[in-house]
Amino acid sequence: MTLTHWVIVFLIIQVIHFLGTWKLYQKAGFKAWEAAVPIYNAYILTKIINRHWAWVILLLIPVINVIMLPVIWVEILRSFGKNSVIDTFLGVITLGFYIYYINYTQDVKHIKERSLQPRTTAGEWTSSILFAIVAASIVHTYIMQPYNIPTSSLEKTLLVGDFLFVSKFHYGARTPITAVSLPMVHDTIPKTKLKSYIPKIELPYFRIPGFQKIKRSDIVVFNWPVDTVDAFHHFGDGKYHYKPIDKKSNYVKRCVGIPGDSLSIINGKIFVNGAPLKLPQKAKPQYSYTIKTTGKGLNLKTLYKSLDVTDAVYSLNANKQAINGGVYSKSNINNSLTSPTNTYMLSALTEVSAKRIESLSYVTSVKPLISDVQEVESKIFPNIGGKMANRDQLGSFYIPEEGKTVAITAKSIPFYKRIIEVYEGSEMGIENKITTTGTDILLNNSPITEYTFKQNYYWMMGDNRHNSEDSRYWGYVPETHIVGKPVFLFMSFDGNATGILNKIRWNRLMTTVGGDGKLTSYRYLVFGLILAYFVFSYFQSKKKKS
Repeated sequence: MTLTHWVIVFLIIQVIHFLGTWKLYQKAGFKAWEAAVPIYNAYILTKIINRHWAWVILLLIPVINVIMLPVIWVEILRSFGKNSVIDTFLGVITLGFYIYYINYTQDVKHIKERSLQPRTTAGEWTSSILFAIVAASIVHTYIMQPYNIPTSSLEKTLLVGDFLFVSKFHYGARTPITAVSLPMVHDTIPKTKLKSYIPKIELPYFRIPGFQKIKRSDIVVFNWPVDTVDAFHHFGDGKYHYKPIDKKSNYVKRCVGIPGDSLSIINGKIFVNGAPLKLPQKAKPQYSYTIKTTGKGLNLKTLYKSLDVTDAVYSLNANKQAINGGVYSKSNINNSLTSPTNTYMLSALTEVSAKRIESLSYVTSVKPLISDVQEVESKIFPNIGGKMANRDQLGSFYIPEEGKTVAITAKSIPFYKRIIEVYEGSEMGIENKITTTGTDILLNNSPITEYTFKQNYYWMMGDNRHNSEDSRYWGYVPETHIVGKPVFLFMSFDGNATGILNKIRWNRLMTTVGGDGKLTSYRYLVFGLILAYFVFSYFQSKKKKS
């Protein structure tokens, strides 16, 4: 829906509200016309239902207003003496239209100083739950969101099993696009295959200004731009499904290219504007390596405990096919891998760990598995093949910047086609279609030779270079898809460990995600503050009782 559509919908809602409440406004001592003026009518309504004027703000916040509407319907009914269970039920089940019946057929009186205290225990619980949902939804949508790391694409920096707080306000909180959806639920209702939102009702994109811009090497949470696949929807019907921007799957990667940059990848190393990408000390890029030995097998315990090799290990045959191996766990940590070819592949290995392995007396060579410039991966963006088109080799390309103009040619259009058609087309309510006729590029059947970008774009990659589905495979991340910045790691579980206490990675609890240098935990400070709060609350309670 475009902004024009939403203005029309907003005005229709105002008309519906006026027609259903103008007599009630009069019975409460106000003028009928006051029920017709947008926003002002909501302010007057808070006086009628004896609630704080701040409720008006809640009614203007997307998603929160959907939660507040049933509350408002019930509050209107109770302000005119309709307190029964059946009145409440009819007010909600009719989507507020029961108020029409009261407005036009019932001789009701306004209760000006009605008590706001719930009359029953059930009513008190309902009020408390609604308040908690509204408060949590505001925090979750506009301030801070919890997030779990499901994959090893940022291994060494963020581990599988890490639980983070993601700041929405650093880069600017994005207002919800799906206007009607369950609070604090992503694309599907838990334990079901049902959508958690109504896809037809969408708000225009809007972002509240933040106080930081995304910088190179920042870790960023974003919505996966090409998420239309069935596997991420859990519908199980094998079909492709459209997903609104804010309901696409959440990904976390490192931003290695910002708007206006020229980026290339040479022998697995990232170059930005011709210079090597500078990474913080916490970042530890990893690659796959081939290891050759004199005949002695690789001992997992030695690798895991002494050399900090913490990911999958495989032994290879002469054709480089895995014939033996597995992921580290407590059950196989004392095993050794053997290969008839004395050749092994280790994935997610840092350069430091590779040098440690190379120092072993029975290791004859350690070589990174870097693709040659002539190798072609068909899935590499923009899927046009040719030289420098694989995970370790990418020819220089431009990362679009808002307001900048680029030449559109047969050579450049594969990089920008999806931007024009989708990110600055259908996702913005605009029908854009790129076609090619001979050497001419047509936009909506009109020839174009240049294009000016309407928003910023970013290039995101995982530190685990050979085990990360990132921008190399699906291209740019639009600014509209940015979710937030991971700022705090509050819990971390090691799925391979045994025993509850062993599963918790204590050194990672209550640590900051950003910054440089060693990992610093603030768990004792946090636990101390929590303890101090409970002690303070206990003595305050005793003081009040006395």
